[in-house]
Amino acid sequence: MKRLGLMLLVIVAAIAMPLSAQQKSVDLTFIETSDIHGAIYPYNFITAKPFATSLAQVASLVAEERSVPGAHVVLLENGDSLQGQPTVYYYNFEKTAGPHIWSQAVNFLGYDAVSVGNHDIEAGHAVYDKVFEEMQAPVLCANAVKPDGEPYFQPYAILEKGGVRIAVLGLTSPKIPDWLPPQFWTGMEFEDMVESAQKWVRIIQEKEKPDLLIGLFHAGVDYTYGGVTRDTRFNENAAQVVAEKVPGFDMIFVGHDHAGWDGMGWDPVNKKKVEVKDPNGKTVYIYGALNNARKVPVVKVKLTWNEDKKAWDKIIRGGLVDMAQYKADPVFVERFQPGYNEIKQWVDRPVGKMDGKITTRDSMFGDSAFVDLIHRIQLDLTNDPQLGLKPADISFAAPLSADASIPSSPDGTLYVRDMFNLYVYENFLYTMTLTGRQVKNFLEYSYKFWFDTMPNEGNHLINFQKDKEGKLVLDNRTNMPMTATRYYNYDSAAGINYVVDVTKPAGERVIITSLSDGRAFNPDAKYTVAINSYRGSGGGGHLEFGAGLDKETIRTMKLVNGATTKDLRYFLLKWFEKQPEAVTVQPIGNWEVIPADLAELGKKTDYPLLYPSK
Repeated sequence: MKRLGLMLLVIVAAIAMPLSAQQKSVDLTFIETSDIHGAIYPYNFITAKPFATSLAQVASLVAEERSVPGAHVVLLENGDSLQGQPTVYYYNFEKTAGPHIWSQAVNFLGYDAVSVGNHDIEAGHAVYDKVFEEMQAPVLCANAVKPDGEPYFQPYAILEKGGVRIAVLGLTSPKIPDWLPPQFWTGMEFEDMVESAQKWVRIIQEKEKPDLLIGLFHAGVDYTYGGVTRDTRFNENAAQVVAEKVPGFDMIFVGHDHAGWDGMGWDPVNKKKVEVKDPNGKTVYIYGALNNARKVPVVKVKLTWNEDKKAWDKIIRGGLVDMAQYKADPVFVERFQPGYNEIKQWVDRPVGKMDGKITTRDSMFGDSAFVDLIHRIQLDLTNDPQLGLKPADISFAAPLSADASIPSSPDGTLYVRDMFNLYVYENFLYTMTLTGRQVKNFLEYSYKFWFDTMPNEGNHLINFQKDKEGKLVLDNRTNMPMTATRYYNYDSAAGINYVVDVTKPAGERVIITSLSDGRAFNPDAKYTVAINSYRGSGGGGHLEFGAGLDKETIRTMKLVNGATTKDLRYFLLKWFEKQPEAVTVQPIGNWEVIPADLAELGKKTDYPLLYPSK
């Protein structure tokens, strides 16, 4: 069998007597998928090209592992499946009658447990309530609770494999209220992961007395992400913190960070992988899949009963398996071929034409045609009286992909599939009221993490993460430099004219000269702003730490005066369909980085770092 990066990890633990007195040993195989993002078929419906990895390849791996004599396979799915590819979007919002493609796939492969991801909640109650109801596997999320404190989902599951009693506890990132509108998560609140785990592990150990305790957490490993600490409550990526603070786990399967973990954890100070131990000194092994089924952890657990100790001896051996080494399972492909045909017909429908090509690569370094198209459409939408929005003075938007371009066709034809490159997420459009001062501070916050102060050593325009010695921090997976924040937090504005002076310190860079319609810009005046629901719900911290709004004001949408009932991608598609002729897209030119010579020097330095030649 094909295996990459396998590790031999051994742990001995004293637990209860096995179910069968004659039973001497049991072999278990754990397989985890996470952040599939709709990659069900070995075909990318956005690029119209084959996918090297997908759930169809995972199906081959699962079939292979299940064919091993004496093996007992535990198949786990760790969330973020209902957003990404047109595959799931089509079943989320277009073909809503009948079973969803994702629940069909999960049931077909016989998953043992499923956790809840933030992008699953992003699909909305009507979608995820239906999909989870259709699933035969238990859907787990202990820290999503009803107003009375009772779990909204099933908190944990007990699986029986080969006479071994396995407890699987589900948790998700508690930051969902900071990212999504309240109507998406009506009826639930999200508890801190550590606090929820402490409560439920105690219940599981006392009530269930499991032979193995497994975490299935839709959260990442680097707990410092976003500038927080190990002790920050409601930490977005607290999976390793749970392992370190809550005793009892044998393994934790993670997701959300798209990073891939092979048994080790992460030391954010020294930027290296480390062994993770619980409060009692027991090693806890952390595994996590890459997104789009690129690599999945396969973990072998051998339990041998030690009669003298009256305990199991456990040998844990696992690593990440490259799914590109597997062909798509023909049985899986045949079963879901009708759905493939239907989705492909939908995404191949023409919706308009464009003169020239636009790319988000330009959006990393300044004003760009790509993001300005979003600005232009957002401002247009707010002036449509049928949508119930308030006409906006200003638009905020960011590139939602680091390396996207449209159109995909050589003749400029735009297809439905291009809308998924133009706008990656299912965000809604809000209009909200901000003062001029809040608008400026919002932008100061954005450019603080976007651009470095120039000149500097290396002449970097992009604000990259640096270690104690001032050297660029490289991503341990891609070996590329890590930026101070993600590109989808690089918000610019339209509707105002301004410059960003990168020789000035953070917080003093943005100089707004006027509104683009010629009106004077007044810091004390109130303006209507077009903003997507992720940012309008507090995502990225721009409203809280930039504009200075308190969390309650953001969470209750106190300043929001209008919202669409469909996602922005839907309206972008409709906008193109309404255009009578080919659309020519150019930068609006309402903002620039100064001094221009330093900005150009920084771009020349950083462009090959972000986009190295292949």
